[in-house]
Amino acid sequence: MDIEKAIRTRRTHKAFGAREVEPAVLEDLFELARWAPNHNLTNPWRFRVIGPRARARLMRLADQQTPGSAVKLERAPTLVAVSARTSGDPSQDRDDLLASAVAAYLVLLGAHARGLAGYWRTVALLDHPDGREVLGIPADEVPVGLLYLGEPVQDQRVPERAETAEFVTYLD
Repeated sequence: MDIEKAIRTRRTHKAFGAREVEPAVLEDLFELARWAPNHNLTNPWRFRVIGPRARARLMRLADQQTPGSAVKLERAPTLVAVSARTSGDPSQDRDDLLASAVAAYLVLLGAHARGLAGYWRTVALLDHPDGREVLGIPADEVPVGLLYLGEPVQDQRVPERAETAEFVTYLD
């Protein structure tokens, strides 16, 4: 799949088949993430593949915080927590957070190009001390979100997008 087609056809999926994404495929996707632009080549992105025990612990925490919310953590067979390592320098930390977001998107694009479904969700639970503990996110990392990955069980519609004239300004 060429890059333009991947960008234009990747969509958020919230219905997945039961089969987990193979570890070798995940490694290929994380390899793509290495190529995200990042100032000073800090490689700030961190990916944590969430196994069954960690997912169960996250689900218990989610239901404690917001009853009924844990079900969202069951949508996809493979969950990956994404975070950004920070240095304490505000300018570098901003760059590193944004670079980690790009790296996460590269994983989603790569998954789509391989016929997988995915979506990215920011989850307040990852900012909570208990959520951070379950995922082993240290104090020097900022949670970015969760990537939901798996096999699609339905086609996604392609909604209309804003025309570029609505969000682009050319300055003289």
